[in-house]
Parts: sequence; structure tokens; C-alpha cells
Amino acid sequence: MKSAKIILALAATALGTQGSMAALAVGAKAPEFTTRGALAGKTFTVTLSHQLKRGPVVLYFFPKAFTPGCSAEAREFAENIDKFKAAGATVIGMSADPVDDLVAFSTKECAGKFAVASAGPNIVSGYDVALKMRPGMTDRTSYVIAPSGRIAFVHSEMSYAGHVKSTLAAVEAMKQK
Repeated sequence: MKSAKIILALAATALGTQGSMAALAVGAKAPEFTTRGALAGKTFTVTLSHQLKRGPVVLYFFPKAFTPGCSAEAREFAENIDKFKAAGATVIGMSADPVDDLVAFSTKECAGKFAVASAGPNIVSGYDVALKMRPGMTDRTSYVIAPSGRIAFVHSEMSYAGHVKSTLAAVEAMKQK
């Protein structure tokens, strides 16, 4: 059983994914979107194509603001934000939460270090991140999107552990190319 898990992990790594398979495969075009988000408690409009002009984007979907795993994941991204910036990447957290909830989350859990934005039904559908067992919520999937707008890396697993480390490794690898 252990060897089967190792083989699956190696295969997932070779394909650019971790955990369960997300619908958007490496190489797929990331769906364009414009939505409302918050950074350090202030609301603003987030447009993917505008963010990609600055470099790669780590777009990470999380189920619900202020839940233990989502708060821990946001704090881990905040603790590592300087490393993402050094690799030229922008981090954006996404959930189906209303913007009003994300305003507080952006300050408390994200420490004002990166934006979080509201993923409406079209975004959730486009990125195929609907949480099947909890309608109205997203699953936990992290995408690294290259400046070309193509998916460069995917990590899809409900445990938050590993999302920050794997996406950081992916953006650092992109910088070295």
C-alpha cells in the first residue's frame, strides 16, 4: 500500500498536480475573471489578466473564511509572502464567501499581506472547484497561473498542508527557467 501511494505521488508530481485531480489541467487556459476582493481590509476589483501582467499568479481556492484549516492556510501564505514576491508571484485567495466576510479575513488571517476575493458561481464553475459535499463552498485547490494565462501547476487536496510549499516551489521553478 505504501509503495502504491509513493507511485501515485510521483505520478501526480510529474503531471504537475497533488492530491485529487482538479478539472483544469496543466497547460489549460485559466478562465478570465473580474470580481470583488479585499486587501488589508479595503475592497477593490480583482481582474486576473491585470494581475498576470505583473507575473505568475497563485490562485488558491479555500472552502470558508475563518474555519480552522482555511485560517491556518492563509496565515501560512502570509508568512511566506516575501518568498512568493521574490519569485515574482502574486497570491490571491478565493472562496465563495461574501466580500464583507473577506474584508475581515484579509486583515486578521491574511495579515494584510495578500488579497482574497469572492468566487461567484461562474468562477467556481470555470475553475471546477465546487465542493461537491457542501454546495455554495469551494474545494481546496491551488493553481499557479503563468503570465501567459496558462495553468502551470495544480495542487488539489482538502488538507491545507502542502499547498503553500508546493505552489512556492512551482513559482520558484518558473523563475529559474
